[in-house]
Amino acid sequence: MIRMDHTHVMAAFHRYKTDLSTTRKQALVRHACLALEVHAQLEEEIFYPALRQVMSGDEVLEKSEPEHNEMKERIAQLRSQSPDADSYDENFFALIRTVMHHVADEETRLLPAAERLLGDRLGQLGFEMTKRRLQLLKPHTADIASTAVRAFPMGAAAVAAGALAIGAMVFSQSRNNGRRAREAWRP
Repeated sequence: MIRMDHTHVMAAFHRYKTDLSTTRKQALVRHACLALEVHAQLEEEIFYPALRQVMSGDEVLEKSEPEHNEMKERIAQLRSQSPDADSYDENFFALIRTVMHHVADEETRLLPAAERLLGDRLGQLGFEMTKRRLQLLKPHTADIASTAVRAFPMGAAAVAAGALAIGAMVFSQSRNNGRRAREAWRP
């Protein structure tokens, strides 16, 4: 899941060009920033605590949250700017550099260590992260669909379909869970 998030954000980074329309730039930036914020929150709440239990004191793990804080500061800066601002491109490229450095550390050190040290727990962590991701994304569904259409015009239909499928799945699960709970309490 973490690798998938990295790939998703890198795809947005690769689509960003200085000569894009301001609408498309802003859509790509908003899309990437939301993805990064959700990703960072998932890691901070679920992945890093589990990893600290099996590899405390690791220098790459210890600098991961401060790197997230740096990303969050850059995201706040971008959100406060207009895509027409002279420094908008420069600030987004600075975010890209920060993220790429962070991704390199995770991909080469933390993820292999997690696979080796967490073993069977990875499935449970993935489940917890997926459940939390849906909670975090739910209030942003319209924004995700809107920015996906502007940021990824060729793949927008697939992204929109995916967002709808996730929404339907969440709705279905909540209805089924409610039905199961009611059935369990029947005399």
